[in-house]
Amino acid sequence: MSHPSVDPRTPVIIGVGQLSQRVDRGEPSLEPAAMMAEVARRAASDSGGRDVLAALDSVRVVALISWRYRDPGAVVAAAVGAPHARTAVTTMGGNSPQALLSRTALDIAAGRADAVLICGAEAGRSRRAARTAGVELDWTVQDESVPVAEVIGTDLEMSHPAELARGIGLPVQVYPLLDVAGRAAAGRAPADHVAHIARLWSRFSAVAAANPHAWDRVPHPAEEIATPAPDNRMVGYPYTKLMNSNAWVDQAAAILLTSAERADALGVPRDRWVFPLAGTDTVEPFVSLRHDLHRSPAIRVGGRRVLELAGIGIDDVAHVDLYSCFPSAVQIGAAELGLDIERPLTVTGGLTFAGGPWNDYVTHAIATIVEVVRADPGSIGLCSANGGLVSKHAFGLYSTEPPVHGFRHEAPRAEVDAAPRREVLDDHEGPVTVEAYTVMHDRGGEAEVALVATLTPGGRRVWARSTDPAVMGRLVAEEGCGRPAEVAGPEADLRI
Repeated sequence: MSHPSVDPRTPVIIGVGQLSQRVDRGEPSLEPAAMMAEVARRAASDSGGRDVLAALDSVRVVALISWRYRDPGAVVAAAVGAPHARTAVTTMGGNSPQALLSRTALDIAAGRADAVLICGAEAGRSRRAARTAGVELDWTVQDESVPVAEVIGTDLEMSHPAELARGIGLPVQVYPLLDVAGRAAAGRAPADHVAHIARLWSRFSAVAAANPHAWDRVPHPAEEIATPAPDNRMVGYPYTKLMNSNAWVDQAAAILLTSAERADALGVPRDRWVFPLAGTDTVEPFVSLRHDLHRSPAIRVGGRRVLELAGIGIDDVAHVDLYSCFPSAVQIGAAELGLDIERPLTVTGGLTFAGGPWNDYVTHAIATIVEVVRADPGSIGLCSANGGLVSKHAFGLYSTEPPVHGFRHEAPRAEVDAAPRREVLDDHEGPVTVEAYTVMHDRGGEAEVALVATLTPGGRRVWARSTDPAVMGRLVAEEGCGRPAEVAGPEADLRI
């Protein structure tokens, strides 16, 4: 029988596990499936239950990038003693772990699943080291006799054709551009803004220093983060390397989710239980179509709705982990959710310092939120997840206290779709105003190309670029936003 105050079908997190495999310090290199099996065992131990992994009916894996399996969940299930568990894998995107947890909670509440392992792993550091050394890895290869795993989620195109036509599409290019847009909207001078985001990231670094699972546990002062140096080169202005997500890690995380009834049957002590209260998923249009580059109606709508579903306000949230691939993601998220940028906004230290294992960071964030709310019974934790170019969003709320009305989930779309949008032109030549920009630098720290969002006199967006050293130099040295300019030629050259 489940806890008397909880419906037997209520989804509950019973255990979590994390691993940072320090191959850079001589630790042995496990392949991603073996890493996932290890964190599954850690999660089972964390639960305090009996024969937890043997009870699994589903193994659901966050999509991997560092190694290709036809069905990674099948390898993990066999390794942990649950060979008959159903398996699935998500689509790509940093929102996937939170979206997957919400989907799993709904499945448990509806009786479609009862004991589920959610896990993910990346071995980017090992893969890169092997390539550098010319070593062929002997990791598991599943042949075509292995059926491809069921896919959970919906694929999303990240970039508009007008962006791709100008060579704009990578997160490392777009997020700094969004940051400059936010700087202009705040009316902050360029140097003051660099100091502002460096202080933000230094606070994240301090959290990572206290996180036993973080990849980089060395506290980084704001001045170090802000200042280009040989080991902290400028990447995409205004971001130095220490303002970028660090994907070159070997990390894994796991979450065990069951019904309350099954948690009791497995003997999981009540003080290990953490309840998902509510979840939402939202989608933003292409960057080209967004009315304001420093805003996100999808975050605003999804964040507000997840709070409403749980019957709380933002001031009731004690612990927060905002998706933190780059400083602009945190600034946009905090503004749209109504969070003070000076309050603690991460429980892990973020993707730069705790580690940014591609799609799987949020599995670590949720696992850490679980530990944090266990240590603060009755408190509420909020996790936000972001995929693409501030494109796909997922939100989740967690507490040791069960949801009053059961787990609730929505994917609000109409209000996001109704937000104002801009028209984008791909063949404009003539006068424009600079809206936002970044200057990309090579590995030696030299400026390579300016990527620029501009607006026509009629308010339409035009993407432009420049390799002119004088133009790139001015954009880095001075405030370029609001400056009159001209777009010319088939390559959309920006002339200031």
